[in-house]
Amino acid sequence: MAYPSNFGEGDYRLQAMHEAGFPGGVVVDPTPVTAYDEITVFYNGLLARSGAGQVYLHAGYGNARDWRNVQDLRMSRTGWGWVKTLQMSDDTRFNFCFRDNANNWDNNNGINWSFEIHNGNRPM
Repeated sequence: MAYPSNFGEGDYRLQAMHEAGFPGGVVVDPTPVTAYDEITVFYNGLLARSGAGQVYLHAGYGNARDWRNVQDLRMSRTGWGWVKTLQMSDDTRFNFCFRDNANNWDNNNGINWSFEIHNGNRPM
């Protein structure tokens, strides 16, 4: 069962994610993150504010200290920030940080970002 967006749809969604003012300029939608569903990662953090020419989502699954299936995914620049939509291809934990085309990193002061992935059953 897919959870609906917490921020609406289309351009309004990106504007709402930008205006949410989440710490580090990072928003994941929808939450909770559900196994095998599609999510959008929005980024308007340090690298975006420093004028990066390209931002990549550096992401993997599993234990927060031992990532598997690590990928660098090219994000798209919008008028509100950088975004990447992807499918959760695992059912454990989604871990990520960001880098730019000059190899500068935003790793949330060394702790990255991490979301538990649940199985899709809504809690009672």
